[in-house]
Amino acid sequence: MSLAEALGVDLGTMQGWESGRRPLANVKAGALLSMRRRLGALGADPGVLGLLDPAMDADQIIGAALQPTCELGTHPLAAWVHTRDTAHMLAWAVTGVPPSAVAMRLTAPRRGPAAVAPVLAAADRQLFFDHLRETAEAARLTSGAVLLRRQALYLASYDRGPEAASWTAHALHVRRGLLARRGWSEHWAEARSTATALARLGDPQPLVDFIERSMAGDEVAEAANLNYWAYWLGGVRLPYSDDQFMQDRELAGWDPVALLRGLSRGLHRAPGYVDLYAHTLWALLGAYPWLPRAAGLLARDVGERTGRLLDAGEITGRCRQELSTVYYVLRDRT
Repeated sequence: MSLAEALGVDLGTMQGWESGRRPLANVKAGALLSMRRRLGALGADPGVLGLLDPAMDADQIIGAALQPTCELGTHPLAAWVHTRDTAHMLAWAVTGVPPSAVAMRLTAPRRGPAAVAPVLAAADRQLFFDHLRETAEAARLTSGAVLLRRQALYLASYDRGPEAASWTAHALHVRRGLLARRGWSEHWAEARSTATALARLGDPQPLVDFIERSMAGDEVAEAANLNYWAYWLGGVRLPYSDDQFMQDRELAGWDPVALLRGLSRGLHRAPGYVDLYAHTLWALLGAYPWLPRAAGLLARDVGERTGRLLDAGEITGRCRQELSTVYYVLRDRT
């Protein structure tokens, strides 16, 4: 009651937002902006407030799946390149696993209609994944729908049911020809997405091969990987409507220290992607040799993390070589 009063809304509206009966995205833009600022003034966690946009993006994507009325060209997954926060919000709804940024802030359940988590019911979850698979198939047959297809297919890989995993693996393996292309190509982002999705399904070799053939030693591809990581981790303020921004070899528009911080946080959380993390760290330090001194304590922390990975021993030859370079550069320049 007190929060509703502080925000200037009635209790029924507040309960509707908390239970999901009233989508927050339906609030007028001006009212939503005022409410976010008011929440900040009331002491709300800035990190949680920062997740409102990806949460509403996730709601829009889920809504498009549960009530499919839009054309392929106007589908939310065709309109902008989504970020990790959006993907993790979607994963929370379909797997029940909260994003790390939220998990540490979750409190004990309260009385009343407030939802414990935004987890979809089983029937809605099935409908959501069915829609993603149908959308991916339709986009495959539609000219100019590359972004829609790769994002729908990537999200479909979150469905770990036996039949679903088999379909996703088959759909991804059909695209494995993209992974054989060397260096940058117009299909580079789709190939990268395919390789990372296969890694999530337990097959890391395509990602290892992609790094070797389609990234290492190619200036445009190396820049594309750094640009995409910066965008994926939320280091780029404005959303992009397609993948063309990845080709910027000037690496403009993002902070390398912020990218180093984002990579360090995920280095131990996704063992299937360790080769990609290692190569990206190696390329980032190569592009910004001054970074270890500028990053200070962060650089030392990343050095310790890479040292532990090297001691663990279960990494590929390229990964070991690049992590060793990262380790010694960080050790000698901090």
